[in-house]
Amino acid sequence: MLPARPSSVLPPRSSRLPPSYSSRPPADSDEPEAYEEDEDNPSLPARAVRTLSRMTSTVGELGRLVGTTLGLPTRPDDDGQQSAVREPGAPAGIDHLPGRFEPPEPGEIRLRVIDICPNQVQTHWFEDVRDLLDAPKPEWVKVRWIDVYGLHTYVVSQLQNAFGFHTLAAEDVLHVPQRPRVDAYPDHLFVVARMFFQRNDQLISEQISMFIKQGLLISFQEDLEDVWNPIRARLQSDGSKVRQGDASYLAYALLDAMVDHCFPILERYGEMLDHLEDSVLASSTSNMLQEVHAIKRELTILRKSLWPMRDVIAELQRQEHVLVSDYTRTYLRDVYQHCVQIIDIIETFRELAASLTDLSLSMASNRMNEIMKVLTMMSSVFIPITFLAGVYGMNFDYLPELHWQYSYATFWILCVIVAVGLFWWFRRKGWWGTGGQ
Repeated sequence: MLPARPSSVLPPRSSRLPPSYSSRPPADSDEPEAYEEDEDNPSLPARAVRTLSRMTSTVGELGRLVGTTLGLPTRPDDDGQQSAVREPGAPAGIDHLPGRFEPPEPGEIRLRVIDICPNQVQTHWFEDVRDLLDAPKPEWVKVRWIDVYGLHTYVVSQLQNAFGFHTLAAEDVLHVPQRPRVDAYPDHLFVVARMFFQRNDQLISEQISMFIKQGLLISFQEDLEDVWNPIRARLQSDGSKVRQGDASYLAYALLDAMVDHCFPILERYGEMLDHLEDSVLASSTSNMLQEVHAIKRELTILRKSLWPMRDVIAELQRQEHVLVSDYTRTYLRDVYQHCVQIIDIIETFRELAASLTDLSLSMASNRMNEIMKVLTMMSSVFIPITFLAGVYGMNFDYLPELHWQYSYATFWILCVIVAVGLFWWFRRKGWWGTGGQ
């Protein structure tokens, strides 16, 4: 089994989409019903509790990603896992890290090796990195792709010693999350990127580290799940360009899949925002603003990661490095345009979320104004009646009409005439209902 803390997971979304568009877990899931009462606070529906929890967790995730974007160090997680840079004053690199000579437990790390040439592709799985390094490489292999699932100091150290990667780059593989970037060394390139996908209505954020050498690509993932299955399927097709290309073209294909997978995620957010807009115009609920703000924060997380991703693609495209062929640079231009398009969509959705917040507040204010207007007009109807009742309720002996036989009936007739007259006047002016000028 892989480590339990592989990637950054945002809490479940309390979606307001219709059932046909919803990506909720199946019916046999353990998730509670939308309006089931929370056990700790029966006065709050579970949906509102989950929404608030999602907001607070998203704020923490946003702060963590903003900190890594700016290059700020972070502290160990609650479970004791070290998820950030070294302690202040510690030596750089991985030579000082504990566990360099302690192999991982069986099943903790898995390695998939794909040997590629224009005529054939072979895939092998390894549980031990030493078995991989000791296995002979076939002579027909043009490009070898080593995909490592899970992060472990021993595995990274062994691969670094075998292929001569720089110790600073190897350190950044282990200390996640890092800001997306590309570092050029004399005989290899080190690329850091972020992968986003959704699992059971959760947004998953994972760091991907790649080393590019002549005829070799090594990728490190935090979890088994990724978005590269279409690339692996293309490798099995005869005549595939991925088979024909070099290691830089394979790296381009992986980056392109990571960037393009943001489009269905944004499509999901677009559907949610459209439905929330209809809900705001129809009737506002108590947790509408919380959902809008939660979506806006998740869009901010995507934006904070895709901005440096765009710079990574641009640098790979501009950099005159022997490992990046001119053929690959032509295709990297397309990935760069996709990054720009995704950032534009995110900005549009963020503006829409902000406008939904303003619209929700405006609708609530308008409804409050309507209620106050009705109450004010009702008070205006009873003000003259209250005045008449106050006048004839005084205890003076010589009050006119006090002992008249028809005074009581006349009082009620006068009150009804005043109320009906004011009501007719409000209707005529258009202050009540839809009539008037």
